This record gives sequence, structure tokens and C-alpha cells, in this order.
Amino acid sequence: MGDDARVARGARVSGGARRATLTSAVVVREAIALADAHGLDALSMRSLADRLGVVPMALYKHVRDKDALLDRMVDAILAELPAAAPAGSPVRWQDAVRERILGTRAALHRHPWAWRALETRTAPSPAMLDHLESVITILRDGGLDASLTHHAMHALGSRVWGFTQELAPSPPPPADPAVRTAMLEAMASRWPRVLESAMAARHDPGTAVGPSCDDDAEFAFAIDVLLDGIALRHAAGWTPPPAAGPRPTPA
Repeated sequence: MGDDARVARGARVSGGARRATLTSAVVVREAIALADAHGLDALSMRSLADRLGVVPMALYKHVRDKDALLDRMVDAILAELPAAAPAGSPVRWQDAVRERILGTRAALHRHPWAWRALETRTAPSPAMLDHLESVITILRDGGLDASLTHHAMHALGSRVWGFTQELAPSPPPPADPAVRTAMLEAMASRWPRVLESAMAARHDPGTAVGPSCDDDAEFAFAIDVLLDGIALRHAAGWTPPPAAGPRPTPA
């Protein structure tokens, strides 16, 4: 092989990653770039290998399998979050939690595939536990006891990760105006309150994390309602109800 051919082979790159300098960090970085550009469904070990200009087996020296790769990708996204407010900060705990959650949502806006990857994790990684620890610490430092904090985290649910489960699927309206009018008329006849609620606010699909009508204003509204309610219960000295007895076994 001539010098020119060797140079061309060694210089084969995609996204700035040289085959000769393949590292775990490069693999994760390029996997994120691929998912950002084409979505999570486009990510496979083969498509990533093609992007990097290597054979798929070369990736397994740096990451065990695709599931492990997704773990690393999620951790990298969480590493983008700003540091939590230090203990003793004058910021109210409600505001600190709100800022932390909305910061997480902003990271998901930058990487719209990440919410799906988070949903599929079967066990939390150290970075995921670090994030949960930071939110729980804010609540506990704010004076909430362990029981109310536990209930608060369950109430916040996936919002802690910057997204929510959709209330109901919302397919796009029919393109044909006549069909669309007929559909709205049918909705108004049978489900008038559902239609009224759906039409009460303007939804911007460009601000949604995932295919839903959950835009940023609605997300922030839900966070505020939850945090205000948690604060009221904390101020009232809330204690958990007695544990329910064992549930009867179905016959």
C-alpha cells in the first residue's frame, strides 16, 4: 500500500472520530450525535460502526452491548446538568427543585431521544442515582421528613427526569378539512368536555419532549402545582395515613 493510500485509510473519519484513536468516550459521543441527528431507532451497533468507519466488533472493546451503550449515553446527558444549589443556599427548596427539573428537561430538549432511553433503563446507573440524590437532598434540606419526601418523589414521578407520560395519544388531525370538521362534530356530540379541554390551550409541537401535547408551559404548571401542594402538606405537619391491611386474594 502506498503512502497516500495509508494516509487516506488512517484519516477515514465521521463526526471527527478517527479509527486509529477509537476510545469509549468517542464511541459514546458519536452514538449521541447519531441519535441526535436521526433518532434512537436509527442507532445500532452496525450503524454506529459505519459512522465511525470501523467494523462492529471494534465497538465491543469499548462497550459491552447496545444496552450498555444506552446506559453510557444517558449518563453523558445527565452530566450536562448544572450542579445543584449547595446546602444552605437562600433559594427556597421549591424553586431549587423546579430549577433542577427544568434543567433536566432542557437537556432532553437538546437530545429528544433521551426520554425513551431513560424509560427503558431497567436499573438506575450511578449518574441516575446522583440525580435522584440531588433532588431528594433538596427536599430533605428544605425540611421535609423522609416520609413526605418519599411521597413527593412518587408524585413527581417521571417529571424528575424532565418528561411526563402522555394522558392520551393525540394523533395529528386529518388533512382533509371535511374529514376534520366531521371528526370535531363527532367529538362535540359525544365527548364535548374532552374536546373543550383539548381546544382550551394552544400546543406548540416544537416545544414538546417526545410526540405529545405536553409543552413547556404545561410541564412547568404541573411542577408548580405539585410543589405548592407538597409545601402545603409540609406546613400542615402532614403524616402518612396508617398502612392498609393486606389486600384480599382474588377468588
